[in-house]
Amino acid sequence: MSTDTVLYKRSYVFSFIIRLCHWLRAFAIFGLVVTGFYIAWPFLVAPDSTNILEQGWVRFVHEVLGFVLVAVTLIRAYLFFFSRSNIERRSVKDAVSPNSWIKQIKAYFWVGQPPHHGAYGPLQLVVYAGISIAAIFMCVTGLTLYANVYHLGMGGLFWQPAEWVTYAMGGLANVR
Repeated sequence: MSTDTVLYKRSYVFSFIIRLCHWLRAFAIFGLVVTGFYIAWPFLVAPDSTNILEQGWVRFVHEVLGFVLVAVTLIRAYLFFFSRSNIERRSVKDAVSPNSWIKQIKAYFWVGQPPHHGAYGPLQLVVYAGISIAAIFMCVTGLTLYANVYHLGMGGLFWQPAEWVTYAMGGLANVR
């Protein structure tokens, strides 16, 4: 039995649902990258049997992961604005404060302590906001491509907005 004392205590800054959304988003983005590369450049060696439909299964996984990313992005946006915990929203004040940026830069050079008013430092919030904006863009373009392949059901529901996105981006080749 060790007689050493523990010098730290684990404390959760974020709720379980926010941590779950974080890992689901990370898994979805990683899976979308892997399956997207396979869809773009499939293996040249086919399986022994012709009824396996490898490309179809990879595309199915890609679409499921895409809808997971859409759901997680919507949940995270909702939680950011309407959650009872305002720890993430408090970080916005740090991101627009020049004083917080100076403190954060000093902390990166081990000259001072980082500002701890919210969940994130100013640079973290800017990077996470950029990732969230990129995720929204990925969701919009992914749903646009989905609507141009599947015209019934949910694809039909997205057809009008998808048509506008396709036109605004200059065609489906640019959407891809």
